[in-house]
Amino acid sequence: MKGRMDMPDFLLVLFLFNLSLFLLHEMDAIRRSEWKLFMVLKVMEDEKAYKCFTFVHLPLYTVILALLFSSYQTITFWVLDIFFIIHAVLHLFFEKHSRNEFKNSFSRSFIYPMGIIGAIHLLALIL
Repeated sequence: MKGRMDMPDFLLVLFLFNLSLFLLHEMDAIRRSEWKLFMVLKVMEDEKAYKCFTFVHLPLYTVILALLFSSYQTITFWVLDIFFIIHAVLHLFFEKHSRNEFKNSFSRSFIYPMGIIGAIHLLALIL
């Protein structure tokens, strides 16, 4: 696989591991009603907000996977690494929010490593 994607195997595996952390976090986010932290969704009836929050992940995951298998792969790595970093920082800022249900070591074990690994992967892409 080395050379085929213009990236050493280790960096690809590191990125895929981080993407997997993101997918696990999104599974946890559904369990912990993360939609209650979003302006538009928090005012909806819980069942409707849950369905909207969950359904929006289908096109999101489809676009991410399609871009990873396209000529835009490197740009996708950059964009997602930056997103993972910003996402972790936002969770840190919302740590005290009354509706934040990610205040446990299980949830944090996905969120914060995602930002750190995103930064490491981004630096490796630059260097």
